[in-house]
Amino acid sequence: MSVEQFDVVDVISTKRDGGELDNHQIDWVIDAYTRGVVADEQMSALAMAIFINGMQRREIERWTQAMMSSGERMDFSSLTRPTSDKHSTGGVGDKITLPLAPLVAVYDVAVPQLSGRGLGHTGGTLDKMESIPGWRANLSNDEIMHMLDTVGAVICAAGSGLAPADRKLYALRDTTGTVDCIPLIASSIMSKKIAEGTSSLVLDVKVGSGAFMKDIDHARELARTMVDLGSDAGLSICALLTDMSTPLGRTVGNALEVREAVEVLAGGGPSDVVELTVALAREMLRQAGRGDVDPAEALADGRAMDKWREMVAGQGGDPDAALPAAQHTEVIAAEASGYVTAMDALSIGVASWRLGAGRARKEDAVQAEAGIEIHAKPGEAVTKGQPLLTLHTQTPERIERAREALSGAIAIGPERRGGADSVVLDRVDPQ
Repeated sequence: MSVEQFDVVDVISTKRDGGELDNHQIDWVIDAYTRGVVADEQMSALAMAIFINGMQRREIERWTQAMMSSGERMDFSSLTRPTSDKHSTGGVGDKITLPLAPLVAVYDVAVPQLSGRGLGHTGGTLDKMESIPGWRANLSNDEIMHMLDTVGAVICAAGSGLAPADRKLYALRDTTGTVDCIPLIASSIMSKKIAEGTSSLVLDVKVGSGAFMKDIDHARELARTMVDLGSDAGLSICALLTDMSTPLGRTVGNALEVREAVEVLAGGGPSDVVELTVALAREMLRQAGRGDVDPAEALADGRAMDKWREMVAGQGGDPDAALPAAQHTEVIAAEASGYVTAMDALSIGVASWRLGAGRARKEDAVQAEAGIEIHAKPGEAVTKGQPLLTLHTQTPERIERAREALSGAIAIGPERRGGADSVVLDRVDPQ
């Protein structure tokens, strides 16, 4: 029987008492947890100690490297074009990846968009894409490379070999109240993104009620931590801080959001979705050395739509197929005339989840058809009785709980206010 290099109780005690873990301790505890030598309850205690006492930059960097080293790394160096990726910290109505990946690929930049599924009130890109008939999320590494070589963009599930330590730790954090911890969020995201092999990365860090980070200061701290990790690993990287106090666009749900993304690709769509798509595309192209082009042109002239159709078909989807539609809908009407002054993103996200668009546990199924259409947003005038929202679901018994989540979510007042001047609030670059 082999003797372990450290005693996990000593590692936990060091961080519990406010000390720093050295590199060898970090390497060992991540490896031992992956091997099953460190038990879930012990890693839970360590995660809580980190949650309470934080980590120094060196610790976070080493923790990230150790999680990355627990699995394989992808290598895109054989591609003839530069790679650029985007990661969003998650929000409500955040369908930006769908128009963004094909838009950037128009300009001969490869976009390896390895995405995830929704959990709780935040939607998952793969769940949205799977509402397209025939579309396949799970691709082999060879299939991913083929898509990047031929189409230039791929949206797919990350392979199980990437950062397996993070997958174990993420599930544990979700059940132990340690999700909202900047060192653990940053290392979780960046261990996967660096392992995915892209040479440049743009982070979309959400701020507001529908985001993990509720205020701008914490969002900026998270963005700074992730940008430093990426820069230290040799990535060309920056972060945009973007508003998530109000849902993005006018749809929340899976098929509903795909429909809206296609509207953007057709040159239309809500102004906030278009603004953020173009802003992120500009940053991705700039990081990849293509800062001399204007991605708005490819939305207007149809090239982004052509690339979308190619990308969907390349993964078995039918870009011309009708999207699933809910059998049951219910309208929420304005109770007074005036202006919409607030629309709480978290409440809208929870209501959509309760309608069937999201999941409480990672193994739960989602309804492609479920979600919410938004007919009026902050700053817009409404009259009493006018539709504010339409709820969509396959299971009408869910509607009452969704309505409960919406109680107090929308405010109407006599004066026009609300509505952000810009979705983009700030940016963070490497120091």
